[in-house]
Amino acid sequence: MRTRFASDSGLTRRMVVTMFLLGLLYVAFVGVLIALGVRALTVLVIAGVMLFAQYFLSDRIALFAMGGREVSPQEAPELHGLIDRLCALADMPKPRVAIADSDVPNAFATGRNQKKAVICVTTGLLRRLEPQELEGVLAHELSHVAHRDVAVMTIASFLGIVAGLMTRFALYAGLGGRSRDDRGGLPIGLIILLVSILVYAVSFLLTRALSRYRELAADRAGALLTQRPSALASALTKVSGEMARIPTRDLRAAEPFNAFYFAPALSSGQSLANLFATHPPLQKRLDNLAKISAELGR
Repeated sequence: MRTRFASDSGLTRRMVVTMFLLGLLYVAFVGVLIALGVRALTVLVIAGVMLFAQYFLSDRIALFAMGGREVSPQEAPELHGLIDRLCALADMPKPRVAIADSDVPNAFATGRNQKKAVICVTTGLLRRLEPQELEGVLAHELSHVAHRDVAVMTIASFLGIVAGLMTRFALYAGLGGRSRDDRGGLPIGLIILLVSILVYAVSFLLTRALSRYRELAADRAGALLTQRPSALASALTKVSGEMARIPTRDLRAAEPFNAFYFAPALSSGQSLANLFATHPPLQKRLDNLAKISAELGR
């Protein structure tokens, strides 16, 4: 379903390549397990059922996990009004609107497609942002829905669970004490564990790289739709600054959902740890928005 959000061929290519590489990785992984004598079919069926549930119920699962509840236009008229305007600009169906009772200033989008999407903002974000800043954040989140990267991330992130699930199944099946051969080779359980760790590490890095790029793509698409990149930059700066005032306990509770959030609850500094980050560094996002502002100025 096409919208007026700026298309991003770089994001599309990365989503296709990531899903292809993850699929190839897991085909090889299952092949190794079968070669080692593991009955992988049972595990794949279980994983398939779990993936089916997560994909089709991702919106409900995310809202439940983050404490969000859907709100009507009567309950949140200003929030609904901003989303109505943005959806009209973007020529896209209006998603469901939700609010999470949390002082952590953030927002997220979830849902497998535009018709099943939901946009959720926290009470902390609503209290802290001006209307134009909030509009910039909402445009950013709506672009995730328009680009369909929400569904891709849901599938890609789930595949990391499969490695752990298969490892547990193999170890519980009693393969840990068996050797590869009569010459005292490595125990099969240890081989499976090492291969699973490798598969998980590669899939983790692939999904994190995609996650960082999709945030930059959403910043650009949202800024171009509203024609106010400075408002989104202001929201980013304000949200990142306000995070420092939130109790660490609350930030750690929100950290597992960083990949969904507009801004990470806890972020790493400028170091090697950025390889594992769900979002690009704040300064990089601000620099990109400044470039967009200059482009619009010309």
